[in-house]
Amino acid sequence: MTWFKILNPDYIDFASAFHFSSKLQMGRQVANVLYVVAMVAVIVGVDFVFFRNRFWERLAVNVGIVLVFVAFYFRFLRRP
Repeated sequence: MTWFKILNPDYIDFASAFHFSSKLQMGRQVANVLYVVAMVAVIVGVDFVFFRNRFWERLAVNVGIVLVFVAFYFRFLRRP
């Protein structure tokens, strides 16, 4: 069947295309999970280092960090 693929440029191997698509989707999910884990690590690190006993300041900074991560995600990492 390999010679048929080479001789016919209109031949599409749907099984391979589906396999590639599922691998690509899985890679996107892993990247999103790692992005969220990085955001949580930054938030927890900033909380413990700078704002241990200050509730309102910590809440405001956490909201700001989440907004920065969301803006970065929508600007650079989101795929159409």
